[in-house]
Amino acid sequence: MENLKILSTNRDVWQSPKPMTPSSKKQAKQKYPSPALIIAQLATASPLQLASDHKLHHLSLKLPTLPLPSFTIYIHTSKTQNPQLKTSSFFLNLTKMESFSNGYSKSLSFTVLMVALTSFLMVASAGNFYQDFDLTWGDHRAKIFNGGQLLSLSLDKVSGSGFKSKKEYLFGRIDMQLKLVSGNSAGTVTAYYLSSEGPTHDEIDFEFLGNTTGDPYILHTNVFTQGKGNREQQFYLWFDPTKNFHTYSIIWDSQKIVFLVDNTPIRVFANAERKGVAFPKNQPMKIYSSLWNADDWATRGGLVKTDWSKAPFTAYYRNFNVQGSTSSRFLNGAWQSQELDAYSRRRLRWVQKNFMIYNYCSDLKRFPQGLPTECR
Repeated sequence: MENLKILSTNRDVWQSPKPMTPSSKKQAKQKYPSPALIIAQLATASPLQLASDHKLHHLSLKLPTLPLPSFTIYIHTSKTQNPQLKTSSFFLNLTKMESFSNGYSKSLSFTVLMVALTSFLMVASAGNFYQDFDLTWGDHRAKIFNGGQLLSLSLDKVSGSGFKSKKEYLFGRIDMQLKLVSGNSAGTVTAYYLSSEGPTHDEIDFEFLGNTTGDPYILHTNVFTQGKGNREQQFYLWFDPTKNFHTYSIIWDSQKIVFLVDNTPIRVFANAERKGVAFPKNQPMKIYSSLWNADDWATRGGLVKTDWSKAPFTAYYRNFNVQGSTSSRFLNGAWQSQELDAYSRRRLRWVQKNFMIYNYCSDLKRFPQGLPTECR
């Protein structure tokens, strides 16, 4: 029991293997405050196996008497010898190993079976580009180095480059740190987005539109549902994104999509299905990024072309982090179904007041027949 620490309990759901009298039920609730769910922390120096390893990890626990034949335990690993596993969370079913008598047991021994099933695992760990992504195009222009901790994409006159995640996700929080192309980046686009496949695909976009030296980048955001986009919002950033790494995040659950920059929300796309507006909630998406030439539209509507004498253009990525799952079941996390707090709402208003330069929901010239339904 040295490695197991009970953090908190939930007594809302519980049952007995046999019918209990009111007095025995009352006695059980008083003596055992967590008959159905135990939330525990496992602080162990033994390395745990990640889902990608497709291995099992067994852990025997000795627990006090509980009035349940089985229950669910939430284990949070906070210490590990695996340098890639900063924090991981697992939902586990504990199975009774000894029989109960009259709904109780003197002592129980449980074996925790950590089955590495990607579709049911909730991951909350810093990623490794070798393990988590495939370089999809651009040949040598896409590179992974520093032991998988750093990735770069480059663009020259021949080709750009790109990568995508090995896994796909249905809901979650995705974080990536980027340092964008410096100097004269006019005509270039660095795209970082989630997308499913097919003509009715869903997509959640960050696109960074380059500019001439000294002029600010434009952060272009968009949301596609069932193949339909045209939901653009654009922003200037309140810092130079080429000098240092900054974190760009997407929080996606069944009720909303939140775009964040350095943990400051800049845009919220809410579920408006009640108004007949489709919302991306059924198609798992992969993470993509690419650096490419778009000088026909990217900078001042295509008036400023790419200066190839400045090539190659290079963007850098690090500290990829994901909290999510490929299954809509077994999801949990601080990102899930959590509304913005008062401070975040103030920051959102600050960004939209001072740095938003285009909002499709305000473009009456573009939509003379009326603004899109979700804007009303």
